[in-house]
Amino acid sequence: MSRHYRFNLKTVISLVILHGVVVVLFCSWYVQIRPCNVSPLGTKTHILLLSSWRSGSSFLGQILSQHPSVFYLSEPAWHVWTKGWKSGEQAHRIAVRDLLRDTYKCDFSVVGSYFSEKPTVSSLFMWTHSRALCSPPACPLTATNDTQCRQACGVQGLKQMEETCRAYSHLAIKEVRFFELESLYPLLQDPNLDLRIIHLVRDPRAVMKSREKSSRALQRDNAIVLEHRNMASIEMQNDIMQKICQSHVRINERAILDPPLFLEGRYKMIRYEDVAHNPLKEMNNIYTFVGLKTSKKLEEWIYRLTHGNGKGTFKEAFQITSRNATEVSQAWRTVLPYSKVRRIQEVCKEAMSLLGYRTVYSEEEQKRLEIDLVMPQKFTW
Repeated sequence: MSRHYRFNLKTVISLVILHGVVVVLFCSWYVQIRPCNVSPLGTKTHILLLSSWRSGSSFLGQILSQHPSVFYLSEPAWHVWTKGWKSGEQAHRIAVRDLLRDTYKCDFSVVGSYFSEKPTVSSLFMWTHSRALCSPPACPLTATNDTQCRQACGVQGLKQMEETCRAYSHLAIKEVRFFELESLYPLLQDPNLDLRIIHLVRDPRAVMKSREKSSRALQRDNAIVLEHRNMASIEMQNDIMQKICQSHVRINERAILDPPLFLEGRYKMIRYEDVAHNPLKEMNNIYTFVGLKTSKKLEEWIYRLTHGNGKGTFKEAFQITSRNATEVSQAWRTVLPYSKVRRIQEVCKEAMSLLGYRTVYSEEEQKRLEIDLVMPQKFTW
């Protein structure tokens, strides 16, 4: 009898061990096949809105920021570039990546180290673009506009801001200062981060038109991107556009054509024009990608934002105001001279082909707005 009992006990133990091994192997296999479609229970989802200057990233950032589950920050890398503005873009890559890593963990001590005085929420670049920082518990009231937020919500210290950050299920950061995905690989491989990348692109001709409108505000960033090379203004703008276009090609090809295993399911490309023409559909696609649900209130908000009057004024270049999104996306066609359009098409030829933007071959074709220059997407996510 005792021998029979010992034999059964050993069998049970062996079966338990075998079961554990099978579970571990299955989980390992499942993670490889579906690395991030479902977040582990209780973990935070981290979102990187990756774009370039004047591509509509502030607008898309607000689509994320307005969701009540999202803690949103706009361009924390601005502080790195401003502090080290005499260096070139490549010298800042590691510092920017490390800043993002700590920020995604709701640790704001690194960004605080870039301030010369005791930092508060109002020390952060474009902090009023964050709904989470302009409403309770970060702020004593729910601010309804930028001015009200600036007056009432900026006194909280960074430690209190960290506590607020930890209360949200999603942390989204908008950045325009990455030119390749490889710098982000350590973040994508970090087991403590569940990082999703939304790559926003825009027609280079529209970007050029918008950059000209905001040229003075971009002078320092331009110098850093071009590693402080001296050149004429026209040549500088062409070189900037070429670098931006090349970066979009490099990022998209790396993510779509032959992605590393840890990137699968964690990248989605969005074209600004698609958002402008069908904002509710694209909003739903974005929310689904990052594990959020829409609401009637959010749908009404985005409808008002995208169905305003006109294209916005010069003073509104860096503000989120109600505009006609379709008119904004087409504005370059009636403003830019064809000589500039032709040059942009030359330096951004590969990007335009990859991303689905049709070339125009005359001023007449450029100004015929009934001709659709945005082709159907040839890729999936």
